[in-house]
Amino acid sequence: MSTSHTWRVFRAGGFDQVSVSRSADLAALASLDQKLWVALACPVQGLEIDAATLAMIDTDGDGRIRANEVAAAAKWLTEVLVDAGSIAGGGDTVALSAIRTDTPAGKALHESAKQILANLGKADAREIALADASDTAKIFAGNPFNGDGIVTADAAGDDAVARKVIEEVIAALGGVADRGGADGVDQAKLDAFFAAAKAWSDWWGGAEGNTTILPLGEATAAAAAAVEAVEAKVEDYFTRCGLVAFDSRAGGALNRADSDWAALAAEQLAAANEQIAAFPLAHIAAGVALPLDAGVNPAWAARLAALRADAVTPLLGACTALTEADWRALLAKLAPYRAWASTKAGAEVESLGLGRVRELLAGDGQARVAVLLARDLELEPQAKAIESVEKLVRLQRDFAALLENFVNFRRLYDKSARAAFQTGRLFLDNRTCDLVMRVDDAGKHAAMAGLSRCYLAYLDCTRRGGTDKRSIVAAFTDGDVDFLMVGRNGVFYDNDGGDWDATITRIVENPLSIRQAFFAPYKKVAALVEQQIERFAASRESASEANLSAGVTATADAAAAPPAPAAAPAPRAFDVAKFAGIFAAVGLAVGALGSAVAMLGSGFLALKWWQMPIAIAGILLIISGPSMLLAALKLRQRNIAPLLEANGWAINARARINIPFGRSLTALATLPEGTERTLDDPYADEKSAWPKLIVLALLLAFAVGITWELGLMQRWLGLDRPVAAAPAEGGAGDGSAAEPGA
Repeated sequence: MSTSHTWRVFRAGGFDQVSVSRSADLAALASLDQKLWVALACPVQGLEIDAATLAMIDTDGDGRIRANEVAAAAKWLTEVLVDAGSIAGGGDTVALSAIRTDTPAGKALHESAKQILANLGKADAREIALADASDTAKIFAGNPFNGDGIVTADAAGDDAVARKVIEEVIAALGGVADRGGADGVDQAKLDAFFAAAKAWSDWWGGAEGNTTILPLGEATAAAAAAVEAVEAKVEDYFTRCGLVAFDSRAGGALNRADSDWAALAAEQLAAANEQIAAFPLAHIAAGVALPLDAGVNPAWAARLAALRADAVTPLLGACTALTEADWRALLAKLAPYRAWASTKAGAEVESLGLGRVRELLAGDGQARVAVLLARDLELEPQAKAIESVEKLVRLQRDFAALLENFVNFRRLYDKSARAAFQTGRLFLDNRTCDLVMRVDDAGKHAAMAGLSRCYLAYLDCTRRGGTDKRSIVAAFTDGDVDFLMVGRNGVFYDNDGGDWDATITRIVENPLSIRQAFFAPYKKVAALVEQQIERFAASRESASEANLSAGVTATADAAAAPPAPAAAPAPRAFDVAKFAGIFAAVGLAVGALGSAVAMLGSGFLALKWWQMPIAIAGILLIISGPSMLLAALKLRQRNIAPLLEANGWAINARARINIPFGRSLTALATLPEGTERTLDDPYADEKSAWPKLIVLALLLAFAVGITWELGLMQRWLGLDRPVAAAPAEGGAGDGSAAEPGA
């Protein structure tokens, strides 16, 4: 950091970020080590900051904003504002008293702001708004000179010569819109117009007086145009006549088949019909001339009449038909003109005519318009100052937002604000996603964005019947992914409140939450079991259908066959060995499973009562632990930088999305506080008593095991009392003595 300024730093997203909110911070921004900036570059388009404001900061006009341009804008603000830190408040107005008058830049801005307000009839206003500074049409209304280097016809005033020249330039080359919105001409247009006029005049000068090039003078152009209008069709006619002369059998086909005429007869006909125009110019025969009046194709009659009047009669003499030799002679006479015409220059002014073009070149119209342009450019400094006023008001409104999305990411980590790249909010699958960005190419974006370790969904959005379209990417940072899949629909709300239909088109999978990771193994096992059951059921269904089909076929065959003599049914042999093997295998499997369950059960019941919950937790940890650990590691690596870099940003920090921040970016559905809830569902699934009985049995078994382990069960059943020894038979116990010899 710079040692000449004391910076303030805050921590968010797991890294230190430099605060830029005071006037002194803005003044020293250029000296802040760029390694401490969160971003080093961002695009002008696609952000939730006015692109016109960003274009004013983008001084080199390359469509990207870089750190040095942001620092230059910050320094300029300190030169023109009394307290540059006031931009933190935003707003699209600037008080005149907030503009400095003790610096050249500030003083010029102050005077320009006052001039703008005066032009708008607000001379007594104490502040200037963005609407005032950006309405150039009103600012320069009634003043044809506005410093943009463009003059309109009105700028000529009473100078009729200059006015006419400006109008002719606009008619020939098109106009350039000036700050007032009217079409005018600039120096480049004026120079191009007179360059074209000179080229046109010089080109005509190369043919004037040359009867070879202009055998009919200025009428030669009309003769050449008449020839070009029918040249391809006349060539087609004489070629067809030559083919008939070569072989008379071609006549029928070259004059079109009867079927072509029949198809034509079924239509509503007119001389301009395209199908008629495709027929030959006249009847095809060997060695005949092309008629120019009677007997010609109606679709070409007018053009042949023009050929006769403009070219044939003036160059060959009056005639009613044109032989192939005459046609070749006509082309030869016009060949020099056509070669000269191919070198035409200055065609932009051709409509003015040669006389007017040479009048312009000989007159002083160009000089008069140039004087008007110079007069307009004298106001360029004032006009630029007016543009600076607009820039000031725009930066007052938007620059703080840019700083908090560029130098630091305060707006991203502030729950009450939104980052410039957050384009709206997506509602889908019982949750909302706030980390939503625009994308131009989902495939290209996903290749880089996958490194963010976020679970991403790319969506195509449409509204107004599909006329408005955009693509977005949404980061899901909480919940589960069970029902997130390509094709699901949601609703996207942009920052202006517009609602869009959104459809998932691509998913980039990554862990979404620890909770999801905990249940993932069990869901996979359940899915596997379900899949196997479905496969088994499908195979059994297929086998059953096959057996049924075979049985039906056999029954039908038996019914169709002649009855066979009755015979005693053969006794079915019972395969004892096979049955014993199956029974043994099933018994072995059941025994092994029972032994395993018994071993686990006895081992569990052998534990102390306080050890049992620990054992259950340990089992769950063994099953879910690896999945949870992997998810936790990946969730710690979630980083927003790849998402932005895929959109053209240059991110200079590891902007982490930890678990708490991720929960704030994706909100799950919850009932509002104080909601009154009714649990009676008339369409609820019928409940069976078996699940409850099984749970009760398991709880009872658990309780018995605990009480047995603690010795309570034995005490209650009297199994812990000592058993008295039985007296010997015939002993002294009965008070009598055994008789001797008994």
